[in-house]
Amino acid sequence: MLMAGFALPRLASAQTVDPTTGQLVHGTASAGQAPDVGVYQIDPTQDTRRNLSSFRTRHWSEFYPSLGQGVILADVTSRALHFWSGDESTYLLFPCSIPVSEELTKRGRTEIVRKAQRPSWTPTPSMRQRDPTLPQSVAGGSPDNPLGVYALYLSWPAYLIHGTHDTRKIGRKSSSGCYGLYNEHIAQLYAVAQVGTQVTIF
Repeated sequence: MLMAGFALPRLASAQTVDPTTGQLVHGTASAGQAPDVGVYQIDPTQDTRRNLSSFRTRHWSEFYPSLGQGVILADVTSRALHFWSGDESTYLLFPCSIPVSEELTKRGRTEIVRKAQRPSWTPTPSMRQRDPTLPQSVAGGSPDNPLGVYALYLSWPAYLIHGTHDTRKIGRKSSSGCYGLYNEHIAQLYAVAQVGTQVTIF
């Protein structure tokens, strides 16, 4: 009897450093692919635990007595964003980026106070202090704009749920406090999330 052996292709390590996290980026992906399959922040050949998931299923009723205009739960540990519409007919679940540090992570209850298509971006004073090379502002729709195609503004100043053109950031510690989604996912959420939607970040 003949035995055939199969070898899995080895992922090539790209010797680049993620400018946001300072960690090595491993693997390659097709330009513009979302998600960027094959790109890892942790070397998949060295860390066999990389497929262990911290995902937790959650329900809006754990946090609110009623849905009201709708509920968004942003789970920092799972790096996931849950949405329920006010009539509970729509439930969406998306992977998201999270803040790079605990210091930049704000937890608690807030709500959506404004929605914007092609939002402009103005770095906060603390962002400019950390990186003086940041521009004063970036116009909406610019490829250099980190807010992507849509943004949902929270009642906490300078905290948003938004899209991103840099798909490597999703599922990673990569923001200064906001929660980023793939542009196609923020488009879905933007269409159904209303001003007044309750938001809990935990």
